[in-house]
Amino acid sequence: MHIVDTALAKRHQSGNPVRVALVGAGYMGRGIALQIVTCMTGMKLVAIANRTRAEAARAYREAGIAAPRDVETVAQLQDAIRQGQFAITDNPLLLCEAEGIDAVIEATGEVEFASKIVMHAIKNHKHIILMDAELDATIGPILKVYADRAGVVITNTDGDEPGVAMNLFRFVKTIGYQPVLAGNIKGFIDPYRTPATQQAFAAKVNQKPKMITSFADGTKLAMETTLLANATGLQVGKRGMYGHRCAHVKDLLTFFSADQLLERGLVDYALGAEPGTGAFVVGYNEQPILQQYMSYFKMGDGPLYLFYTPYHLPHLQLALTAARAVLFHDPTIAPLGAPVCDVITLAKRDLRAGEILDGIGGFTCYGTIENSRVCRADNLLPMGLSEGCRVKNDLARDQAITYADVSLPAGRLADQLRAEQDAYFANVVKSS
Repeated sequence: MHIVDTALAKRHQSGNPVRVALVGAGYMGRGIALQIVTCMTGMKLVAIANRTRAEAARAYREAGIAAPRDVETVAQLQDAIRQGQFAITDNPLLLCEAEGIDAVIEATGEVEFASKIVMHAIKNHKHIILMDAELDATIGPILKVYADRAGVVITNTDGDEPGVAMNLFRFVKTIGYQPVLAGNIKGFIDPYRTPATQQAFAAKVNQKPKMITSFADGTKLAMETTLLANATGLQVGKRGMYGHRCAHVKDLLTFFSADQLLERGLVDYALGAEPGTGAFVVGYNEQPILQQYMSYFKMGDGPLYLFYTPYHLPHLQLALTAARAVLFHDPTIAPLGAPVCDVITLAKRDLRAGEILDGIGGFTCYGTIENSRVCRADNLLPMGLSEGCRVKNDLARDQAITYADVSLPAGRLADQLRAEQDAYFANVVKSS
């Protein structure tokens, strides 16, 4: 953090701010815009793309920018950037192509739409900041391959739990403790929640019912812990994780033994635990003298020690991720290589042949985490690709849905990239 803020201050002093552009002006996108425009030294939000330009203009207006320039071409956008103007558009590809933009922030939460944006940004050598766990959990590993080839960073964001946990993971590892367990603090899960049950709460917090449903039914948790697994190599102990109910996150140490975690490091979550939100990492060190020091500092008797951050602030912390990517080529959280875990699709209710799955946060299905080797062996359908799939045969509630159970929509880039990901890493495993 201190290196990042100093580097941003230098960019500000030299009149050369980090220039970022934002795709998506929904609830979280507007928060990102507000934070960068009003609070960030050494960074400028030069453009916002949104399906409706009025919402892009609203994001700027709420941040105190009254009259952003409406642009329709790359040339117009580049001219606006040169003149120090703020720009809006309904064409996100312009942001990927324009000179004078260091990084593109993808904040739509969509898989198919975002896959096109990310691939185009990589082609044009833009760093990618994902506030899109849905995309990352589905095809993040192959997108990382493309980004590496292009010499750009692709990263999910600090402020969401996977990034918060990854910062802790790196810290714990750096101070000499082996990270053996990491994950989220989660307040509530009911896999059968729907947009109908969540509508009132969504209205109360100014979000869309499908988004709130994805939180309540556990799909978003599965996406986030999959990101963490793929960035660390940690696995799940069972489908869906253990999710032990705790009074406080520190109580996790009573549910796992050192032998269990050393045999196979895990991602998991604490359910209903204080402090109510944030992320944790458990580190292992059995050195006797170090154990004395840790006991003195009230970290416990060891050899397992719990480190946690009691908050996550997505729109506030995202700008730091962008700065790290541009200034230091350092991703906050990105896949190590081949997928370790995936998010699979399960029926939320009994389904009949011919029904269309409505995807993440919908009425028909929910997602849960599973180890990737199981997903490959059982040909399981990734939750991120479920929307628009037609069910071929009757399915029972909670049944894991396979590719053989559905017909995929034609012509989707995300399906092509997922197939490429599966083939690419299968070949990597064979040749290693």
